[in-house]
Amino acid sequence: MQTATPVQRRASRPRADALRNRERIVTAAREMFVEFGPDVPFDEIARRAGVGNATVYRNFHDREALVREVVCSVMDRTSEGAERALAETGNAFEALSHFVHAVADERFGALCPMFATAFHEHHPELEAARERLEQLIEEIMDRARAAGQLRPDVERGDLMIAVAQLSRPPAGTGCLSLDRFVHRHLQLFLDGLRAPARSELPGTAATMEDLRQA
Repeated sequence: MQTATPVQRRASRPRADALRNRERIVTAAREMFVEFGPDVPFDEIARRAGVGNATVYRNFHDREALVREVVCSVMDRTSEGAERALAETGNAFEALSHFVHAVADERFGALCPMFATAFHEHHPELEAARERLEQLIEEIMDRARAAGQLRPDVERGDLMIAVAQLSRPPAGTGCLSLDRFVHRHLQLFLDGLRAPARSELPGTAATMEDLRQA
């Protein structure tokens, strides 16, 4: 078996500037999807990213590919926030609280329509990112529940529905002007998650499977 030469190996690796351009495109797309929705023109995304239209199309051949990359990026960043929360040595409920506020900063609420669209494709990278995130959320909640700090009648789906609803209104509805209220209202929600519970919740707990079927 012939070994690749150093020149061949360098040629097979993406250049650093190409990777930076791709990251800038994904960041710009995420920001503009939040502000204007998923139909924002590619040339506007290119302009915000500071690259040419050809660079956008070279990295993402169509809108579905770009949406998929943005969704994966948001889930990966959220998983990293969950891992940081789990690494904290303090109060278990405070770790949950830090995670919830970090999720809000990823603007899950505004991006929810794109999550639903992307997952219709059953793409392996999307599925892997989702499984990783769901497992981390379960671990964070289990730790707070085991410490007697999280009420026992809530599930992962309850948490993510509330965060999505409270963190952002739908894209293109002046959502950025409401940023100053987001963490205030999330803290009210988090206080309602604390054990012991002060009321009985109506209905049944929402699971992640419930969210997938919705």
